[in-house]
Amino acid sequence: MDAESLADELADALVGVQRPIRRRLRRGMTSPRLRGAEVELLRLVVTRPGIGVSDAARELYLAGNSVSTLVNRLVGDGYLIRETDPADRRAARLLPTEAARARLRDWRERRTELVRRQVARLDETDLKALEAALPALRKLAENLHEEAEDA
Repeated sequence: MDAESLADELADALVGVQRPIRRRLRRGMTSPRLRGAEVELLRLVVTRPGIGVSDAARELYLAGNSVSTLVNRLVGDGYLIRETDPADRRAARLLPTEAARARLRDWRERRTELVRRQVARLDETDLKALEAALPALRKLAENLHEEAEDA
């Protein structure tokens, strides 16, 4: 397979995996749906509590005003705490609430269980192929992040 065909097939396969995962997980949610960017921001704040809005925007490759809008919504929904940065009173630091941590934990557990059930249906050859592909997929993700940083 040539590089162009491989790239197209890979992109289609990744979407073909990600979309049904998102749809299945949404079905079991009792709370209002969060958009993808909101989930990404929550994940970032959980892993880097105290991050500023401008740093979060850079990390997520979003405009600062877009992140501010997301922050306002997530603060209103009780998922984020915005506090004044003591080092720069004009800046805000973002902290996750326990509700945010619980929601992300629940989502991660449900996602893992869904994927685990489907992986268990694969034969040994497919399992080995997936395992062997993980380092390359991680490197691909890293390259995509680096390219986005350079843009």
